[in-house]
Amino acid sequence: MEMQSIECVPSTDGMDEDEIHLHHTQFPSVPVLKPLGNILSPGIHSGTTSVHELLECPVCTNSMYPPIHQCHNGHTLCSTCKARVHNRCPTCRQELGDIRCLALEKVAESLELPCKYMSLGCPEIFPYYSKLKHESLCNFRPYNCPYAGSECSAVGDIPFLVAHLRDDHKVDMHLGCTFNHRYVKSNPREVENATWMLTVFHCFGQYFCLHFEAFQLGTAPVYMAFLRFMGDEIDARNYSYSLEVGGNGRKLIWEGTPRSVRDSHRKVRDSHDGLIIQRNMALFFSGGDRKELKLRVTGRIWKEQQNPEGGACIPNLSS
Repeated sequence: MEMQSIECVPSTDGMDEDEIHLHHTQFPSVPVLKPLGNILSPGIHSGTTSVHELLECPVCTNSMYPPIHQCHNGHTLCSTCKARVHNRCPTCRQELGDIRCLALEKVAESLELPCKYMSLGCPEIFPYYSKLKHESLCNFRPYNCPYAGSECSAVGDIPFLVAHLRDDHKVDMHLGCTFNHRYVKSNPREVENATWMLTVFHCFGQYFCLHFEAFQLGTAPVYMAFLRFMGDEIDARNYSYSLEVGGNGRKLIWEGTPRSVRDSHRKVRDSHDGLIIQRNMALFFSGGDRKELKLRVTGRIWKEQQNPEGGACIPNLSS
């Protein structure tokens, strides 16, 4: 699929102006990466392991939760797969009926198992029926690739994804907490193929993704810039950022808190949580004959410090 892309010349904290030209190009295919090691829980002793295998659905291989069904010969499967196999046991092909395996459900209640992300650092152990809910929210679960504009299935921890963005998506990496870019597009009336740009910033020992793109909002083309934090939401709240765009004696300023990359790119974009510039305003900022887009976007990232007396956050502008 042909998309718009952006070439970016690295910026510096000295606020030197960079110029970024938008043009048509073909994204290289991103190789499918191997999963991040073995994230299933190791170290479960053999007795528990055999019971855990009994609780694995033979059709979807997921752990089974009540109601657990069985056929007349004692073969079990989960309730989701029962509907998929048309009431026939996948093991012996006998009719399933509506028999529940209450004994296996009771055995499951007595189990305590480590989180499946134990190998990634999670130390928690949960009752069998609480484990699934925890794992869906576990802070140690892998992150999805934050790159927009491709169906990338890579997952991993933050260091892995930073290297992946740099090496596989050829994303520009910037050191520092301020930026000054100039986005140039020769025909701003064409946004049928969305324009994506991603820059990764490293400051305060953390990584941030700056997104800039063009898309249709209703019937009107718009440009949007927003920041995502490469980490969890609770840590993202420790930081703030500002974006400014202007020209011809006018300017727009956006200030906010970066969103966690746990929130998908589309979720953030569709919530309009960022600097949004209507096309007519963008062309006004560009000046000239309004036939070429030239947007100068500046911004900075800062860390909020907790005031020990009042409990309020105060900005820390040092890097």
